[in-house]
This record gives sequence, structure tokens and C-alpha cells, in this order.
Amino acid sequence: MGPVSLQRPVGSDHQLSRLLQIGVVLEEVVEARADKHASTSTDLDPAVGELLEHASAESARHRRELEELIAELEAETVPFDEIQTLVEAQYESDDEFDGVLYDQLCNEETAYKFYDDLIGAIESSQTEFSIDRDRLLSTLERIREEEAEGAEEVTELMETRE
Repeated sequence: MGPVSLQRPVGSDHQLSRLLQIGVVLEEVVEARADKHASTSTDLDPAVGELLEHASAESARHRRELEELIAELEAETVPFDEIQTLVEAQYESDDEFDGVLYDQLCNEETAYKFYDDLIGAIESSQTEFSIDRDRLLSTLERIREEEAEGAEEVTELMETRE
């Protein structure tokens, strides 16, 4: 899955809502993959299992926070299946140890890049949104930071395995 491109400033509540919905789907992908790996991988190292559990819980929390922001915006939401096709996630059912960690790292990095681009697009926008800009940005910045920390945790775990 390639990163979602955000080259232009965010110009409306509707566009912001759509972008936040993409974030929701990204979080759902991370959560679903983490849950799948945790439940289908045999002989899972306890540290990896703990990491997957944490990633799943964190993604669920991020999703709820994004949904709260979307609910406050004065915009129609885009049908879920339209967003889903924008974020189509293809992955093999690779239960291999390194495959699990590599998959998780890719998910965390994709989410980080998405939030980083989204923050940049909001900061470069002159649009007055129907939601408090500072609150919007601080929420997205915190989520971005947690994605960066998640990627670091996965990388450290991968390094201890080499």
C-alpha cells in the first residue's frame, strides 16, 4: 500500500472529514493486522505478542479520537466503502516471525507518514474549519508521535532478533 498523497492544503470541512476518515481506515488496518498476527501466529514470542496487543489497543484509541473529530465537523461523511477502496490493504498471510514484525513496521510507518502529511496540509491551509484548529492539530500530532514510537518499538524488537 503506497502512502496517501496530501500535496495541497486542506480546503474545506468536507475534505478534512474525508482525510480523517482515511486515518480511521488506516487505524482499522493496523488493528486488524495486529489482531490477525496475534491470533494466528504459532509460537509467538511474548514480546512480539505484547507489541501486537499494544498496537491493536492504540489503533482502536486513535480510531475513536479521529471519529470524535469527524463527528464535530460540519460535513457529510464519505461512504465507508469509498474510503476502504482508497486504502485497500493487501498483505499475504505470512505467519513467519520476521514477517509479523515487518508488516507491523510498515503499518506504523505508513500511518506516521499519513499523519505527518495531513498535519502539513492543515498547517498550510488558510481555511477556517468548524472544529478548533489547535485541538485538531494537537490530537493529530500526538497520534503521529505515538505512530513514531510504535515504529521505534518494532525496530528495536527486530534488532534484538538479529
